[in-house]
Amino acid sequence: MHKKHNFGAGPCILPSSVIEQAAQAVINWGGMGLSILEVSHRSPEFEDVVLKTQLLVRELLSVPDHYSVLFLQGGASTQFAMVPMNFLSEGKKAAYLDTGYFAQKAIKEAKLFGEVELVASSKDRDYAYIPVEFNNNKQAAYLHCTSNNTIEGTEIFDFSTAGAPLICDMSSDIFSRKINITDFDLIYAGAQKNMGPAGMTLVIAKNEFLNQAKKEIPSMLDYRVFRDNMSMYNTPPVFSIYVAMLNLLWLKDQGGVNGIEQRNIEKAKLLYTEIDRNPLFYGTADVEHRSRMNVTFLAINKDVETEFLKFAADQGIVGIKGYRTVGGFRASLYNALPLSSVEVLVSAMASFEKIYSDKTVLELEQSVKR
Repeated sequence: MHKKHNFGAGPCILPSSVIEQAAQAVINWGGMGLSILEVSHRSPEFEDVVLKTQLLVRELLSVPDHYSVLFLQGGASTQFAMVPMNFLSEGKKAAYLDTGYFAQKAIKEAKLFGEVELVASSKDRDYAYIPVEFNNNKQAAYLHCTSNNTIEGTEIFDFSTAGAPLICDMSSDIFSRKINITDFDLIYAGAQKNMGPAGMTLVIAKNEFLNQAKKEIPSMLDYRVFRDNMSMYNTPPVFSIYVAMLNLLWLKDQGGVNGIEQRNIEKAKLLYTEIDRNPLFYGTADVEHRSRMNVTFLAINKDVETEFLKFAADQGIVGIKGYRTVGGFRASLYNALPLSSVEVLVSAMASFEKIYSDKTVLELEQSVKR
């Protein structure tokens, strides 16, 4: 079967070599006569997988020794509640930057645990930009931001304005670009965008910050418990961690984060150039805040949108339909998506423009004749 050009926003596209290795491990992992799905998480073989995955995270993102690398469950959505449960203490405020749908979800959960200060929002323009000026409250328990907004197509590239301890949801752009880990006190990211299959959540946190967490927290929601138990306080998401390890090994072979960032810049530039050139489409995010991971754009009218979705599907292009509440298009350019797939999409947009233009001219000529 011909492999589709997968621009879906999540689960992420994975390298074919990773899928092949994972498939083999499901049948017989490492010649053990056991599937990776049934191997004990307490076995030395799997403990080695957890250690290797942690070391790969540290190497690829240059994580300092005074930060912990944790593998949790529940996705980023659980982190929306886990963060304030651990760090929003009585008498303190939590500062939040509202840049879109998932930032709003994080804000909603935080309000269950204490007072939330909304320091800035781009809701006034349907989240088409990232606020760059806001109240930098150094007395806040923490400042929470969402680095990449998958639905709105915006991305934060500068984190230097933080005053309070900085917590960031990096679910959709982790490992896609170089970051300075020491800018953050805690980073969390669901695996299903750039790391592997859903089921595992990566947390990178400064130990000093973790030690400041509140005392009375249920064990399964306490970061310190997972830190002190090598992320295996309970049965971890074995398969998700294993595939993440394979994917990070692949990333290392691609030149690491620095190498993949240059490729991601090239892919995004190619697609945005066509959107700006093509009269049938236009981007939704301000140019300076455009996401490299999730390119959002609209058609000039509903008919063009419907016809292009069908035209693209005929070219083997899938996953470009915009989020259900937004419409339009969204092309996700995650690490494993090859440049060739972006070239196919850009070619389809250009071809469709010509077909649509010829069709419009013909309809006008027939109208005149009638």
